[in-house]
Amino acid sequence: MGKIALQLKATLENVTNLRPVGEDFRWYLKMKCGNCGEISEKWQYIRLMDSVALKGGRGSASMVQKCKLCARENSIEILSSTIKSYNAEDNEKFKTIVEFECRGLEPVDFQPQAGFAAEGVESGTVFSDINLQEKVRRDPARRYVVPGGNSLLS
Repeated sequence: MGKIALQLKATLENVTNLRPVGEDFRWYLKMKCGNCGEISEKWQYIRLMDSVALKGGRGSASMVQKCKLCARENSIEILSSTIKSYNAEDNEKFKTIVEFECRGLEPVDFQPQAGFAAEGVESGTVFSDINLQEKVRRDPARRYVVPGGNSLLS
């Protein structure tokens, strides 16, 4: 079992408290099998509200998946206590916004989409359903930078 942190780097202008909203927020990830190294071709999402039982009554996880290549059952869990907002004082710095407990499934890429919210710095106005989908580059340190920026680090 290991933990993998998802980090975000953004340039916030006149907004703060950028965050995923709700237990139904979809974390779109590409997964790698920790046993054979097979990487999923398609984006898969996990949500905090999902709970799938593990074989043998060993608890539950946000996602349980059998590898297509080696047939090993793997799982990943969103650690709800680690979900954090990205604030104006974090501007231009990488900050961990969520951690995953990985049991054989390892996220290797993240695609932010709709479902984020933020607040106006001075007005306090809430901006909901912010979409961070468009990626602009990948840097050599395995950090995926988007408008709003994010990175996935183990």
